[in-house]
Amino acid sequence: MAHLLVVESWVGSMSRLLPRALGEGGHHFTFLTRDLQHYLRSAPEGTEHPLLTARNVVTAPTNDVGTLLPQAERLHEALRFDGVITSCDYYLPTAARIAARLGLPGPAAEAMENACRKDATRRILDAAGLPGPRFAVCTDAVAAAEAARAIGYPLVVKPVDLCAGMLVRRVDDETELAAACDALAGFPVNARGQLRTPHILLEEFLRGPEVSVETVSYAGTTHVVGVTDKSVGGAPAFIETGHMFPAALGPDDLAAATGTALRAGAALGLDDVVAHTEIKLTPDGPRVVEVNPRPAGNRITELVRHVTGIDLAAACVDVALGREPDLRRRDTGLRSAAIGFLVPEAAGTLASVEGAAGMRDADGVLEVQMAEPGRKVGAADSNNAYLGHVMAGDAAGLGARDRVESLLAAVRPRLVLS
Repeated sequence: MAHLLVVESWVGSMSRLLPRALGEGGHHFTFLTRDLQHYLRSAPEGTEHPLLTARNVVTAPTNDVGTLLPQAERLHEALRFDGVITSCDYYLPTAARIAARLGLPGPAAEAMENACRKDATRRILDAAGLPGPRFAVCTDAVAAAEAARAIGYPLVVKPVDLCAGMLVRRVDDETELAAACDALAGFPVNARGQLRTPHILLEEFLRGPEVSVETVSYAGTTHVVGVTDKSVGGAPAFIETGHMFPAALGPDDLAAATGTALRAGAALGLDDVVAHTEIKLTPDGPRVVEVNPRPAGNRITELVRHVTGIDLAAACVDVALGREPDLRRRDTGLRSAAIGFLVPEAAGTLASVEGAAGMRDADGVLEVQMAEPGRKVGAADSNNAYLGHVMAGDAAGLGARDRVESLLAAVRPRLVLS
């Protein structure tokens, strides 16, 4: 049995999957957070929240690394940790720095920082010769307008340090660019109270289907677990509306996507991490969208587990402990698994979700989750706005996506418009 230090967490599925993986591995953990209420607000059951299964819950200044590191040392002297881990992008570099300070296994902090910063990732991949979109990193709207004219519209505007598609927008002209820059300037602090870097990343708009490559690296070797496809909607935002594992790709596209992901991880110096690398399969070849040095979100980890038996959350625990992860495939009885998200298109108060009754009993359904009536909703502009999801599997082949889309087509959220 090992003792891990968990430094913050996402409040979504990983706040449940990571404690589950720790428990099933026979481990215990200490949970380090600056604001426990941030998690309890998303868990009406309160003390039943999985993060509260921690052996210890410690309040600490997780946003102040200089103060945090000596505190982590004192905790280590008293509690003795075997590894440090987090599921939240905003604390991945912090966890790596703590692990290094304590002499514990973990990825290089600089590699994690570069992977978590979209502008640094672009520069490093470009220097390594990986084909990518034309891009520019700008410090203000005036510089962005000048760079946009050089790159050409349409463009994608991104913050360099936010997650879940927040404030990522397609822009087709100077007016839309100015509005996107204003939106970024109006969001100076992220959801965890961290001051943002006010840089603006402009990228050439890439055309083609998007996939993600799920990998696990350990002791210098990277293993490809598989490739997931992605559906995107909500233009001009980029909202993930669904996924299927494995992606329905031919051998050439599969090799191109996985090869590009491996090259990107190597260029960034990522090792001892579970990674989720997003790739656009453009007419000119694969292009890296982002490299995320943590398990995939949006329940992709569960799609992988349903099809292969591989638990990526458990693999994340193993590499944090310096142990070889178990990546053996098992016969789960499913050839594919997919998820589709219910995305609100208007603002209001949710009155009901029509058509969801009895869905759990439909053929192949693995999960159904719908928001409760009374929830205040806005028109979706990121992956944080879902009203629910349906997950289903297919034992015969790659039919899981069609099954999910058919089920979701019968579901309608009814809103009292505000």
